[in-house]
This record gives sequence, C-alpha cells and structure tokens, in this order.
Amino acid sequence: MTRRRIALPVIAVSAAAVLGITGFTAATAAAPDPARDSSSAEKTPPTADAPTEAEVQALFDDWNASLATGDPAQVAEHYADDAVLLPTVSPGIHDTPAERLEYFEGFLLNEPQGEITESVVRDLGDGYVSHSGLYTFTMGASGDVVPARFTFVYAEDDGEWQIVEHHSSKEPVKG
Repeated sequence: MTRRRIALPVIAVSAAAVLGITGFTAATAAAPDPARDSSSAEKTPPTADAPTEAEVQALFDDWNASLATGDPAQVAEHYADDAVLLPTVSPGIHDTPAERLEYFEGFLLNEPQGEITESVVRDLGDGYVSHSGLYTFTMGASGDVVPARFTFVYAEDDGEWQIVEHHSSKEPVKG
C-alpha cells in the first residue's frame, strides 16, 4: 500500500447537490438493503477477540517498560510497520520505521517514564482497540514533568497487538 501525505481543499457543496449526484432520495433511504439486514446476511466474525481493559493497560505497560530500556529498537517493535506516530515533543508525522526510530533515539535521551492518570478503552471491532486518556511523563534526565493527552490505536496481527496510531500532545494548562 502506498501512503501519501495530502492536504485537501475544502469545497462547499449544498446538500441538494450531493443528493442529486448520488441519487439518494427518501425512497432509497427507506428501501431495505438485504446486505445490511442481519437476519438475511451472515455476519463476519471479528479477526480477534477484543482485549480486556487490563490487557490494553498491559500493552501500555509493556511499551512504557521498553522506554526504560533506553533502546529505541525495543520501543519501535511495538509499532506496526505502517504505524503513524504524532509525538508530544516533536513536529511532523512519523509514519515510517526509520522516522519512528530516529524520534525515539532522541526522546529516550530524556529517560522518560509515563504514568497513566486517566484513560478510556474502546473496542473498535474487527481486531482494533483504542486507548485514550491522560498520562504524565517524568523525564529522568532533567526531572521535568510533562502532563499530556494520548491516543493509542492497536491492531491485532497474527495474534499480536501492535500500535497502528499513536498521538500524544501536551495537556493544555487550565486558564
């Protein structure tokens, strides 16, 4: 799969134009779709059982423990090859193994250790789960404490859960 970074222009289109182009009408909206009717269509089972909240927390704990090793390669192993990382303290999108490894080479010099203070786990279905919330990083090298927000999206691949999306941003200061 080829990935591209693109910026999309915003186009204003009226609802009537969209409906006219697509042929969507009140009559088509009301018509039953046999492919979506659960009584007539066989459902495809998800590719993996959803992990429990404790299992998702353990995924974070494993990732956090890999930070403590100081080895960027160990941290990078938690990410799928095509994962997207939007880190707290670095600009840009890190969506290749080389970009993530380079990021963690610098980040680990801070000797970071994270602690989740509040989080929510959601089963997204079909072998995906999200884990979002607040965490605090203590930087062992400087003693700095960085409160941040996070979202991890994990995907199951051959029985292993890997990070496919990771977004982290400094928590805004209450004003």
